[in-house]
Amino acid sequence: MTRLARIARGFRDTAQAVAWRGLSGLLVAGLVVTTAPATAKAGAVTATSPSKSAKTATAPTQAAIRPAAAPERPAEPVQTLPPPRVYLFRGALGPLFSTGMDRLAEKIEKAGFWASVYEFTLCDLIALQVAKKYREEQAPIVLIGHSMGGLCGVRIAISLQEQNIPVALVVTVDPAHATKSVPPNVQRFINLFLSDNILGGGDVKPEPGFRGHYASFDMKDHDEVTHINIDKMEDVHAQLVAMISQLSQTSATADADPVPLRYLVPPKTSVELWDSGTAVAVRPGETLDQIAANNRIPLWALQQSNRGLAAQPLVPGQRIILPRHLLPQAANQPSPPAEAAVRR
Repeated sequence: MTRLARIARGFRDTAQAVAWRGLSGLLVAGLVVTTAPATAKAGAVTATSPSKSAKTATAPTQAAIRPAAAPERPAEPVQTLPPPRVYLFRGALGPLFSTGMDRLAEKIEKAGFWASVYEFTLCDLIALQVAKKYREEQAPIVLIGHSMGGLCGVRIAISLQEQNIPVALVVTVDPAHATKSVPPNVQRFINLFLSDNILGGGDVKPEPGFRGHYASFDMKDHDEVTHINIDKMEDVHAQLVAMISQLSQTSATADADPVPLRYLVPPKTSVELWDSGTAVAVRPGETLDQIAANNRIPLWALQQSNRGLAAQPLVPGQRIILPRHLLPQAANQPSPPAEAAVRR
């Protein structure tokens, strides 16, 4: 789709939504009744393993981490949702300076998902369309914006909060300083920004009472990254496409208490878009270096998540924070036991 066609589509109702509808009903298999002895052995029950999403060349490395011990609770079925609808917003002079939003939309569409790009000046109009489409088909809502477009994304999320409509994912890319706080209806929020930039530089924080997944990545020490090219980072695009591809099968509400992450990304270091942090217990003899190596987490990220711990030995049972990715879970599959390994 050409950029001109994208802009034109932003001015009309997005009636060409992905034609997806839920199954009209479940086919119920008949029970086969046979005569049998009074005692019989129960058959083995097999569970379907989660499907693996396609890997991209720049997708983050995944490794095993052990979660903190928690009381066992009955497994809750994971509802498969309709495919997400992705709304992207350019900043000021967007057709010239926010072309990364168009490139990202093309990649999302190529992956098989509905995506459309708008000017931030249409923010309030698109907010009405987003709410209308959600009422028709409760597909996960994704809002992504660069510069003033990031401000627009949060603004729409706030308007949806007032209507009790959840937002699955909001991504702000060097948003304007005037961007407001993240409302509680947002399930996952990522901010990639340059804190010392006057054109963007919005250090967006969650509102009090926010219980979703939050991660903030400050790229100010990366001299090669500017307000004009931060929306065009190929590795970030690849990670966002992978995240969106898994969104309908990924529960963002299963974790009752996700830990917010705030990182200052060191120079010459690629950025990995973690969703949030999780607390784990230290084992006897472990050090931060060992934990970082075992879980394939950069040591700098572990140190920033656990400030002050590098200067003293870790104590067995002590809780530390590990960054992690939310992963899709197959419908009706039980959660792994507390001591089982799960991918971060």
